[in-house]
Amino acid sequence: MSDKERVNYSDVTDFIHDSEVTDFILVGIRVRPELHSVIFLLFLFIYGMVLLGNLSMIGIIVTDPKLNTPMYFFLGNLSVIDLSYSTVIVPKAMVNILSQKKTISFVGCVAQLFLYALFMVTEAFVLAAMAYDRFTAICNPLLYSVRMSRSVCVQLVAGSYLCGWVSSILQISVTFSMTFCASRVIDHFYCDSNPIEKISCSNTFINKMVSLSLAVLIILPTIIVIVVSYMYIVSTVLKIQSSEGRKKAFSTCSSHLGVVSLLYGTVSFVYLTPPNNPELRKIASVCYILLTPMLNPLIYSLRNKDVKEAVKKVLCKKDVLF
Repeated sequence: MSDKERVNYSDVTDFIHDSEVTDFILVGIRVRPELHSVIFLLFLFIYGMVLLGNLSMIGIIVTDPKLNTPMYFFLGNLSVIDLSYSTVIVPKAMVNILSQKKTISFVGCVAQLFLYALFMVTEAFVLAAMAYDRFTAICNPLLYSVRMSRSVCVQLVAGSYLCGWVSSILQISVTFSMTFCASRVIDHFYCDSNPIEKISCSNTFINKMVSLSLAVLIILPTIIVIVVSYMYIVSTVLKIQSSEGRKKAFSTCSSHLGVVSLLYGTVSFVYLTPPNNPELRKIASVCYILLTPMLNPLIYSLRNKDVKEAVKKVLCKKDVLF
């Protein structure tokens, strides 16, 4: 770190000592001051792509009658979730990049962590529901309309949000029940539980145990549902005689597998990054918060025939209008 960066970080620390206890400081990504504009423009571009891709996907799914199926119902909710957790974090991060006093209120920090955890957990359960949907469609096609009725799909999504809400309440309860020391400097570009723990002078054992328990209760069931579903799917597809039939069956799952791999790959990158390297952890977080929501609509639009046809219809209508 350069002397100039040390001075800036020291100024931030000095400021926090003079501020009210209701404020935190988000350090952000430590780069040279002249690179702040570059980082801001990069965030702005990728966030713009996130908005464009996910809003377009939601619009296409809502307006095209052919996409009124359980799979696209889940996909539309996935786009809402991706759009939401990016919006919870990125706009505030962009404001702080260009700001001298990178403050976030205590209430704002609580809200940001709550919503971030809510949408992150909800996405994991929605992806598990999508895996079950593909399992039912391929392995039990005759029962598909019954097992994946509209009411069942709504219940699965509502249950996903409920799990996210409960886990978020528990997370913020243990995180913000801690006593904070003189420093309010959070070494991250958003409010996350791990960097918040580091500025606490309380015993964080209970906090760590709750976080670990939540991770096990969330990750284990969703991974089991996804893995078991695809084990049955692969077994069923391999029994199909025609190569064309096997290809068609696998093509309906490839997009979902791509999104699952992207999600769990980036999340693993974030939480398996060594804690003694906070800057690498921040870069890993950027991959999860910005790149994943940007790439998910592309994966589904490029790999899915129905979505591509719906996009072509929209483009053709625009050509006719102009």
